[in-house]
Order: sequence, then structure tokens, then C-alpha cells
Amino acid sequence: MRLMVLLKLAMRSVGRNVRRSILTSLAMVLGLALLVFSRSLAEGAYDEMIDSGVRMGSGHIAIQNPEYLTSRKLEHRLEEEVVNLASEMTQDVLKESLVTWVPRLAVDGLASSTAAAVPVRIEGVDPDRERTFSNIEGQLQDGRYLEVGDRLHAYIGTELAQRLDVQVGNRFVLTAQTATGDVEGQLVRVAGIFQMGIPEVDQSLIHIPIDTAREWLHTPGAASTLAFLLKGAELTDIGVETLQLKLENERKIRVLGWQESSPELAAAIRLDSTGNYIFHSILLAIIALAILNAVMISVLGRRREFGVLQAMGLTGVETGFVVFLEGLFLTFTSGVAGISAGLLFTWGLFRDGLDFSIFMEDGLEFGGQIMEPIIIPRFSVEQILISTLVILSIGTISSLYPALRASKLDVAEAMKFEQ
Repeated sequence: MRLMVLLKLAMRSVGRNVRRSILTSLAMVLGLALLVFSRSLAEGAYDEMIDSGVRMGSGHIAIQNPEYLTSRKLEHRLEEEVVNLASEMTQDVLKESLVTWVPRLAVDGLASSTAAAVPVRIEGVDPDRERTFSNIEGQLQDGRYLEVGDRLHAYIGTELAQRLDVQVGNRFVLTAQTATGDVEGQLVRVAGIFQMGIPEVDQSLIHIPIDTAREWLHTPGAASTLAFLLKGAELTDIGVETLQLKLENERKIRVLGWQESSPELAAAIRLDSTGNYIFHSILLAIIALAILNAVMISVLGRRREFGVLQAMGLTGVETGFVVFLEGLFLTFTSGVAGISAGLLFTWGLFRDGLDFSIFMEDGLEFGGQIMEPIIIPRFSVEQILISTLVILSIGTISSLYPALRASKLDVAEAMKFEQ
């Protein structure tokens, strides 16, 4: 019963100074709406970064030789029997979350034409699977991507084509060290030319059919990497843990999540996320100061009122509790309004994505990958719950000092102040 009286006093106090309450609430609502918008946009951007990165990289989950990640050498490949075992077992374990998978056989080599000789990274791929897995076909500038049945065809970047002075239909020679230790060449014809927008990729990456690569390099059925694309990045950790348990007795196999197989991308996301958390911390600190300022001014301007309440029977602790409830009430209502406003604003205006093409016409390079210029904000229940808990915690902490100040008010001194 006593608690209800104190609660009514707190709510009445908030309502008595409507202007102060509205201004404080408005600052909190705008701050929280900005917090929700920026956080959901960041989550959407990270999803886009990861999706682009895993498609051009080694997937959400990669299976490789334990030495391959550091060496990138052909000698640290997966042999045919290991490829068959790992692919069958992985497809069985990941069948509920798996979208597709691709084998890749990669080697460093030299691309030569009558105009130049350029060091390159040659990847043997399954054209049909790769078309579904990666987005490299979508970057086509001329010609076509590799097709099933192609044998002596290559898909190269625009900068490499310029350096070699070749066009679609022209031939050039690939040279690399094979599994036997000999250096051998392979004549190929340009099927298509792509432009990713990343100089390192456009001037060095070459796709050829994996059967051609296996025959040329004397590695029948082998692969450097088995890359698996999942329905979502959040499924990576559980997938890696399950596969590691299933394949723990296979010494020639290492299971990697995208964070390990694409360390540059993972590091870039961690760095960007740290910057976001710093920005959000500053924003939350401003909100905390707004609450502290509003409640503290309320206490300093109502000392006579508190003196009257204590003279009528309220204890110092109860007076402080009234002030504490005011801060909590202001925080809760503003928090709900701010989070709701942020959700409605973001979803209402940008549910189809926020177009940054005016700033990055050809996409944005991030962590060695190209992001699409349209970013779709992503909400999560976890994000909303954490934001709510953080706001309530801030309101609680910010209201403690003014409440403590009010609880120690001297009645005789307080009665001397004019309203």
C-alpha cells in the first residue's frame, strides 16, 4: 500500500513539470532511435560483408589440409579419397543448414601472352556449382562464365586482360609447378572477363574448369579447399563444432569457420564493430547525463516540497525512493518510445535497403571484399532485449545519486526554500 502511494507521488511529480519531462524524454527518444537505426544498419552491413566474403572466399565452413591455410601450396592439398570422405560426411552433417558446396583446386602460377607475363592465382572450379556459390559471374564485363563441358577456357579479371593484352576468344598460357614437381604449361582461351573492383582480384585471379586443373597438375580428384555455404552465418559455429567431432580422427583434415579461413574479413568486422560500440557508448553516456540532469534539477528545485512531505510523515529513504521512481519511470517510458520509434523509422523507410550507390557506385571494398551498395538493416530479438536492459540499467544508475541526495535532505533547511 505504501509503495503505491510513493509510485503515485513519483508519477504526479513527472506530470507536474510537463515541459521538463517532455524535453528530457525527447532527447532520450531521439538518442535511442538513432541507436536502434545505427545498430540495425551495422548488423545488416556485417551480414552483407560476410555473405560477399564467404562466397568469394572459402565459404562459411572450409575443409582443408591442416597446413594449407599458411602455405597455400599445391602439395598441401586434399587427395581424392579425403575429398570424397569429407564431402559426403559434411553434406550429411550439414544437410539441414547447407545451401551448396564447391571443390576448388588452387595454385600460384604465371599467365603469359605475347605482351606480358603476370603472376596469378589459378583456381580450378566446378562451373555449375560455382555459379550458385559465388557472385563472380555477376561481375561479368565481356563474354561468359565457364560452363559444364568447357575444357580449355579461362575466366579472368579486367586488369589482367589489359596487362596480357587479350580479349574474349584470345589464347594465353598458364604455367605452374605440378604435383610431380615439374613446371608445366597449359594453353587456355579467354571465355569471359570480370571486374570485381578489387585490384588484387582483377589482376591476378583466374578460374578454369577443375577437371582441366586436375589433369594439368596431375592431381586426379584432388582439391585445395572444400567450401560450404550455409543458410546463415550464425550456423557456422555449431556446424564447425559438429564436423570437428565427426572428423577428429582424420589427421589430414582441418575444419575452419569463415573467421579462420578469411582472417582479414574477420579482423575488419571486429575493428568496425569496436568503433560502433564506442559510438554507442558515447550516445548512451549522453542519455545517462540527460536523465541525471533532469532528475537532479528536479531535486534541487523541489527541496521545500520534499521538506513538506517529510514533515507529513515520509522518511528520508522514502523521499529518495520517490525520486528514484521518477527516474525509472522517465527512463522506461522514453526507452520504450525510443526503441519503438527506431524500429518503426528503420523498418518503415528502409525495409528494402538503404542505397549507398551515390557514395560508392561500384560497391565498397571492406576487408578485402566488395560490398553491394544497398544495405538492408537487420533486427534481432537479442539486439532489442540488450538495448532495453542497457537503458533500464542506465536509468537505474543515473537516478541513484539524485535519490541519495533527496534522502539526506534536512527538513528544517528544506522548509526555508520558496517553491
